[in-house]
Order: sequence, then structure tokens, then C-alpha cells
Amino acid sequence: MWYNVFGEIMRLRNVRGANERIEASQYMILDYKKMKGNYKQLFNNNNPIHIEIGMGKGMFILNKAKANPDINFIGIEKFDSVIVRAIEKIEHEDLPNLRLIRMDATEIADIFDHEIDTIYLNFSDPWPKARHEHRRLSSQRFLQRYDTIFKDKKKIIMKTDNRHLFEFSVKEFTRYGYQIDDLCLNIYDEKVADNIPTEYELKFASRGFPIYSIAVSKR
Repeated sequence: MWYNVFGEIMRLRNVRGANERIEASQYMILDYKKMKGNYKQLFNNNNPIHIEIGMGKGMFILNKAKANPDINFIGIEKFDSVIVRAIEKIEHEDLPNLRLIRMDATEIADIFDHEIDTIYLNFSDPWPKARHEHRRLSSQRFLQRYDTIFKDKKKIIMKTDNRHLFEFSVKEFTRYGYQIDDLCLNIYDEKVADNIPTEYELKFASRGFPIYSIAVSKR
């Protein structure tokens, strides 16, 4: 389950045969725990590696990979019923710079070793209850985990429709020593030219909800 913009619980529908379709996909990294420290060999190049944590149905990561062939992309998603929809989009493409991993974000430090250049956090679960704030992907607990996976300069780019999560994230990033490189209170009002949307983003932007974004970095 996850929460929508109103803090209401949304439930995922099971997709018949999802596990089999996921394991059969050429884009899936099934033995990801064995790949730690070896992602250059997986992609067979020294290009930067960008990851999206919580990629949903894959629109963003797919279009990022198509637009940037000199960057390697890894989409991470824990729900079978969602990642199988991403596979349906990607299967007919020829994208050697794109791979997917089915896992929980809490494992992130166990599968990368100073290999990642940029992290995308798009429309992450806001976990609206205060007692759950440590589960937010922009919390101090997760920022500490990210320290071990970044290659050199740390860069996080985040988008959300949830104002509370956005304000929380700005505070967490700056408390942890990140500098704000870009901040936008509604990317559609400001007409950001190079924005690549997610499915969720298009849905809520069409209803007039502001889409917040922030890019931060740290050396």
C-alpha cells in the first residue's frame, strides 16, 4: 500500500503471473546482491550510474534512459504488481543502459558500493504519520545509507506532490549538509523545459496540484 496526496491509504492490485514475468525479463537484475561493486561490468562501460528509488510503472526511468544513452540507469521498485507494468513498457525497447531491480529501499547500502552518481526520488511514499518519518526516503536514516553508495559528489533530485514531505525533505537535506542547487514550488507553473514526468505526476498535475521539486548536492 501507499498514501495519496490526501494521506489516504491506496492499495495495490495483484497481477496474475507477475513474478514469472519479472523473472523472465532481460532487464531485471535478479542476483543484485552479488553485483555490489560490479555494476561497471554489468553495463560494460564506465558511464555514470543514476538510480530511481521507487520507480513505479517506469515512465520516468524509461524516458530518461532513452534521452541519455551515455548514462546508465537502474530503476528500483519493491512491488511486483507495479514493476511488472514497467516491464511491459520497456520490453519492446532496446536499451542497454537500463536495468531494473526488485527490492526494498532499506537494502540499498547492501547492493551498491560507491558506484552511484545521482539518485532520483520521484513521488515517494510520504509516510504522513510522525512516528513513521524515518521511513521517508529523504530522512536522515536514508541519507546515511546513501553515503555508502555514492561514487564521489552526492546528488539527489526529488519530485513530489506532497507539500509536507517536500518541506520535511528540504529540512532534512540541509541538516545533513546538502546544498540546494535548484528548488521549484511548481514545475508546471515555471514550465521546466527538460522535465520528464512520471505517471503519477501527470495524473495529479492534470488536476491542478502543484508539483514540487528540489535538487541537492554534497561533496
